Amino acid sequence: MSADSTSRRTFLWATAAGTAGVATWGQTVVAADAVSSPMSGLIQPGDVILFQGDSITDAGRSREHAGEPNQQAAFGRGYAWMAAASLLTSRPNDELQLFNRGISGNKVPQLADRWQVDCIDLKPDVLSILVGVNDLWHKRNGNYDGTVESYETGYRELLQQTNEALPEVKLVLCEPFLLNCGAVSEEWFPEFDSMRAIVQQLSDEFQTVFVPFHTMFDQATEYAPPEHWAEDGVHPTPNGAAQMAHHWLAAVYNKPSATE
Repeated sequence: MSADSTSRRTFLWATAAGTAGVATWGQTVVAADAVSSPMSGLIQPGDVILFQGDSITDAGRSREHAGEPNQQAAFGRGYAWMAAASLLTSRPNDELQLFNRGISGNKVPQLADRWQVDCIDLKPDVLSILVGVNDLWHKRNGNYDGTVESYETGYRELLQQTNEALPEVKLVLCEPFLLNCGAVSEEWFPEFDSMRAIVQQLSDEFQTVFVPFHTMFDQATEYAPPEHWAEDGVHPTPNGAAQMAHHWLAAVYNKPSATE
């Protein structure tokens, strides 16, 4: 058995128990609109798939095996882990290589500082980015002086750099999200809504797949309170992470995001 096969088997055994009950329920509870994508057949056999972002993507991942693909510990226990587990179980012979480089607390400038090492050098075929909540949260607690305009400028520069270095890369932009509970209050939303709109605009501009996480959670609160999905309004619970994984997969496969 090859090292890659062993790695994949280890990953699958580790993920099976964690995703079994949560993901199935999460897939059926929200009746969301179909998610459109400008790309068909986004993920191809042999692709390198990279998840990038902040703590929501980090999800407590271990750095010990970060250089090895398909390692459960290196994915943490969030949506990236659940999405990766689904890809590896459903496509066992495609030799996919999945990595997670989310880092807790990161804003757009921190992504830019480490982009060469943690993105470009990995040469991903598919790059998924979720960033934005800290750009507002850290501003509100006085630890950052960024603006909506600097968020847009920095994010656009990041995407331009990526396309110049990796002209064939397939981009997945994830809508940042907040739920009105925990640390989050109604006062956060006017500015945050502008940031969400920027990500949608950038997705259109760069012709990427777009994953509407905030819209998804807005719909999810019709079926369960915000705390069910993210107790502090920012970091998803296992149910929230399962919803995110399901909708991420629906977006990259250009399928309806709820079970018919």
